[in-house]
Amino acid sequence: MRPSRSRFVDIRGFSCHLREWGAAGAPRLFMLHGWMDVSASFQFVVDALADDWHVIAPDWRGFGRSAWCGDAYWFADYLGDLDALLRALSPEQPARLVGHSMGGNVACLYAGVRPARVAAVVALDAFGLADRAAEEAPGRYEKWLDELARPQAFRSYASFDELAARLMRDNPRLPADRAAWLARHLGEDDGAGGVRLAGDPAHKRVNAVLYRRAEAEACWRRVRAPVLWVEPESDELRRRLGVDAHAHAAAKACFRDFREIVLPHCGHNLHHDRPADVARAIEGFFSR
Repeated sequence: MRPSRSRFVDIRGFSCHLREWGAAGAPRLFMLHGWMDVSASFQFVVDALADDWHVIAPDWRGFGRSAWCGDAYWFADYLGDLDALLRALSPEQPARLVGHSMGGNVACLYAGVRPARVAAVVALDAFGLADRAAEEAPGRYEKWLDELARPQAFRSYASFDELAARLMRDNPRLPADRAAWLARHLGEDDGAGGVRLAGDPAHKRVNAVLYRRAEAEACWRRVRAPVLWVEPESDELRRRLGVDAHAHAAAKACFRDFREIVLPHCGHNLHHDRPADVARAIEGFFSR
């Protein structure tokens, strides 16, 4: 495996953990992980990159080794954190962004909010969420208030091996060696002889703000950078989240310079299932 190094930067009042690969003078590539994931999750893709890159991958606030930030997490804060990171780490040069799932949604939105700051985007199975009706708001706020009043906790596992077994149950395509390696980065000592997920359990609380797909589309239509969506062949996750074929096609049409690659034999975590193909797609796209 290519060696990585860790460092911390203070942004927006919290300590953000960065994992980096490659020489500092190489072309920069920012990789943004998904929900309940960590920066180390990109290791297999980084190992498969053919060219020299300086890969910079943050742990989002409240995930991995980054600091916890209160009793609730707001999606807009991820945009704020990315903006602060790019001002600190790439103040002059528009950034190349690769994001998986939530990280890909952050990247695509940010590219529309700050179009001059983004050179290109690769989104790995990141397609937004289903639109929510305004009538759901009272119930959603009520549920959020109820959850704020209760402590949240992740379940404990007896060992990292047990966590690795859970990862393979969730993703039957994940080889045992990758699962064992990921478990060591996705998990941490729970202080009682077991292992728990490395992150703030407050992430389990429902998002108080309804998802407005029209707002996301308005941001996507402002994107000037070329955008590549890399998706698994199966649409199972999209269907489960309520994003139908019409909404998915409408999303793609928002981007003025758009292309896509569909990968067979993989699931939502395509950067774990097909890392060599994902790396080839990334480098082929950025070398245009």
